[in-house]
Amino acid sequence: MTGCATGPGDPSATRIPGKASNSQAEVIATEKAFARTMKRRDLKAFSSFLADEVIFMSGDKPLRGKLRVTENWQKYFNSKKAPFSWYPERVEVMESAGLALSAGPVLNPDGETIGTFTSVWRRDDDGKWRIIFDKGGCACDTGPE
Repeated sequence: MTGCATGPGDPSATRIPGKASNSQAEVIATEKAFARTMKRRDLKAFSSFLADEVIFMSGDKPLRGKLRVTENWQKYFNSKKAPFSWYPERVEVMESAGLALSAGPVLNPDGETIGTFTSVWRRDDDGKWRIIFDKGGCACDTGPE
């Protein structure tokens, strides 16, 4: 990780240099739909974005598999209000491999950056993008650039 985001985020401001490709636009829309599952408190929909063999890097031990990730994330869906939100700030697509990377800030309910995320997506045979790897990160102050 080269740096961490800080300060309030603007979820409408997905920044893609130049014109986004069709695949980039698809991944941006998919990542935003994935994030809406948290806002709408819909664990079943959340799970539908995960590949069966997904790996979430969480703490010291990775969570492996759709069922394990879904069970672990249940705690984030228990309250009426979402404990955090996220949006894609950057998306890159490797067309030849059907892979994409999305990254952006994680926000608390007040809109303050509390972390970052990086997800790797794969376009499956049915044409849908699903997460195969996910890792959260710190929201550290990197100082002036």
